[in-house]
Order: sequence, then structure tokens, then C-alpha cells
Amino acid sequence: MIVDSLRRAIIEGLLSPGEILRQDNLAKHFAVSRIPVREALRQLESEGWIEAERNRGARVTGVSAAEVREIYEIRAVLEATALRAAAPLHTRATLEHAAKVLRASCASKDHASYARFNWEFHAALYAPAHRPLLIGMIDSLHAQGERYLLLKLEMPAHKQQSDVEHHQIFKALRAGNLDRAVEMLQEHLLQTGELLANYLTQHLAKRPAKRGAGRVKRSDAA
Repeated sequence: MIVDSLRRAIIEGLLSPGEILRQDNLAKHFAVSRIPVREALRQLESEGWIEAERNRGARVTGVSAAEVREIYEIRAVLEATALRAAAPLHTRATLEHAAKVLRASCASKDHASYARFNWEFHAALYAPAHRPLLIGMIDSLHAQGERYLLLKLEMPAHKQQSDVEHHQIFKALRAGNLDRAVEMLQEHLLQTGELLANYLTQHLAKRPAKRGAGRVKRSDAA
């Protein structure tokens, strides 16, 4: 609850980039001890929403439509390369593993499991390539974009479309149609980046001038 509330407050602009979050004030605001607040801040930091500052608490990091678009543009290039390298090396076992992870990703409803299984599916597509530097670069970009990816759960129809596209990519790969699989993968990533950039731009433009009841206030979090 604390993670979701703070994440939503950041997305809606109730907590601005650079704003300091202190555990004592958050614990008082949510009427809990500091322990769940500390764990919530750790999760938000791992997702990129905040960053810890020594002796000051945690600072809200910025969100950027341009950044998410660029992340997915780079991913489209790198992951196409990884898929082309991995495709000839896939076996029945590796494809069965990818299919299993895909089912789990499609079934995911909460933020944490969706982000985890989404990455595991992409990683399963590229694992047979045995390109640790390439996979490491893709993993790093995925981590940078994870907080944006979670916005998909705010758009159920688009999350469902993403699941369909994952199935289509996997089906083409399993059928040996590599060119089609690569083409769909790149389209999937580029469209996701554009979708999230547009979604974020709209939400930033709608930031409320006043805070209503039930929202996290800066005075309560700082």
C-alpha cells in the first residue's frame, strides 16, 4: 500500500523530482512503524523512483518522456541483435522455459511480479546466445525502464496487447521465422516506448494545482 501510494504520488506530481522523503514523517502519515516504510523505500529505490541520500532520507528522482522513449529505442536495437544470435541455439527445453515464463507474465496482476516475469521472458529469448556483455547491457536498460514499464498496469488494455505481442514473437521464433520474430520484437519495444512516453506526457500535463483529500502531501512526506 505504501509503495503504490508513493508511486502514484510521484506519477501525478504530488511528489516532485528532488523532493526529500523521510521515514519518520512517512510512518506518521501512513500510521505504521518505520519498518514497512523502510522496506517500501527500498523497493521504490530498486525500481528507480527514488534514490537514497546520506543523512537526508530519500530523494524523488525525475521521470521523463524523452528518457523512456530513448531507453526503448536502444533496447529495440540491442534485443534484435540478441534474438538473432540466440535463435539458432534454442532447444526444446529453452523454448519450453520461455513459454512457461510467458504464461506467468501474462497472468501477473501486481507490479512486482509483472516486472519480474516480463524481464524473465525477454531474457529467456536471448539466453542461448551466451552473450554476457550484450545481455548485461539489455538488463541495465530494462532496470532503468522498469519504473516506466509498471505504468502499463495503469492501462489494462495495453498490458493485454503487450501479452498478445509477446505470444506472437514467441510463436514466430518457435516456428523458425526469425525475421518475423525480430521485426515484431522491434515493433513491440518501439511502440511500448512511445506509448509510455505519451502516457507520461499526458499525466505530467495534468498535474493538479491543488491536492485533494486522500492524497500524499509533500508536507506529510518531507
